[in-house]
Amino acid sequence: MLKIIFPTIMLLPMTLLSSPKLLWTNTTMYSLLIATASLQWLSPTYYSNKNLSPWSGIDQISSPLLTLTCWLLPLMIIASQNHLQQEPSPRKHIFIMTMIFTQPFILLAFSAQELTLFYIAFEATLIPTLILVTRWGNQPERLSAGIYLLFYTLTSSLPLLISILYLHTQTGTMNLIMMKLLHSPLTNSWSGLLSSLALLLAFMVKAPLYGLHLWLPKAHVEAPIAGSMLLAALLLKLGGYGIMRISMLTNYSLDYLFYPFLTLALWGALMTSSICLRQIDLKSLIAYSSVSHMGLVIAATMIQTHWSFSGAMILMISHGLTSSMLFCLANTNYERTHSRTLLLTRGLQPLLPLMSTWWLLANLTNMALPPTTNLMAELTIMITLFNWSMPTMILSGTAILLTASYTLYMLLMTQRGPIPPYITSTQNSTTREHLLMTLHILPTLLLIMKPELISGIPS
Repeated sequence: MLKIIFPTIMLLPMTLLSSPKLLWTNTTMYSLLIATASLQWLSPTYYSNKNLSPWSGIDQISSPLLTLTCWLLPLMIIASQNHLQQEPSPRKHIFIMTMIFTQPFILLAFSAQELTLFYIAFEATLIPTLILVTRWGNQPERLSAGIYLLFYTLTSSLPLLISILYLHTQTGTMNLIMMKLLHSPLTNSWSGLLSSLALLLAFMVKAPLYGLHLWLPKAHVEAPIAGSMLLAALLLKLGGYGIMRISMLTNYSLDYLFYPFLTLALWGALMTSSICLRQIDLKSLIAYSSVSHMGLVIAATMIQTHWSFSGAMILMISHGLTSSMLFCLANTNYERTHSRTLLLTRGLQPLLPLMSTWWLLANLTNMALPPTTNLMAELTIMITLFNWSMPTMILSGTAILLTASYTLYMLLMTQRGPIPPYITSTQNSTTREHLLMTLHILPTLLLIMKPELISGIPS
């Protein structure tokens, strides 16, 4: 674990000491080296926990998310290069350091075996994200988005802290492995029920559950490209991962506690897919599609079977790569047209033919077409949902139908149709952008050959 965390922390002084000419090369190459080293975490092992220490450990649930975290930092640096071209050198250094600063906290949150450490790392990720959104966002509304993000997160995480302290008084330990071995401390009493609710609430807001999701579209729309990638690919996954970890501690006899969450998650997947069909802002459309996909993840984690956890894990990794790629594509359009409005950025296929290929690939992956891991994830989740209760077929089936509809709508609106008369010339797509898209789509296509690496089930 320290073999990755220490080099990541050492990225900070390296960024400070790099000359402006070599800044992007140094940080990208170094972070790519860290990402390559992190692939060893995916290797199958006989033991359920690797690198186990009193405060951290890696198992089948955390290893794919840890690798995704390391993989995304170089991609965020590559994507931000054009966005920061006009900025003075000190600001470039500060921006890259803010991005790097997030990674050790996310790595700690995903690998923590101790609830206090998990809580501190979980909350600490908010600080750099808030700085990215409020300082480097594009419009004045970024301050309002930052306030939404801050207060939604803080309001929901205070009950989580109280519940963690209550668990400590009940069990005498904060170690997750010890807590799993002990008999469930949360009884059928009112205190047990409220503690279970408080434990789940913070992660439901982070995931986000429909009804607690209003901060997400605002934060996505106002954030710079690195902020959007960070939110979509990693911070939402902290919510799903937290639910997986904490639901193992809640009382199994409290089945009725999960019904409202399941219903809201599936209804939310349906509603947000419908909202996507009416969006005029490209980034807002992709943000709402994230809420829809994470709704399926929440529904799967609530059922708590091997299959549902496996489906949720695969969908989290697939969605992390796909939504991040869609935000990068939306950003390439925005850098050329300076607008995110779908009606004003139509017909870009004749102007950027290679980019339209990436658009097609990203949208087909988002629709969960074979042979992508998204399809495997959605099929697994569907089977567990139908097995749990047949009427879920109506909600989840309609949501998936609507997902295909809004994805095709997004593809047709951006790529087809007449070229707007005011677009007289556009900058050609660059090698940097093609490399960025390749590094997003390649893992998605390769993982279908060995999906057990990310399925969360011991191989």
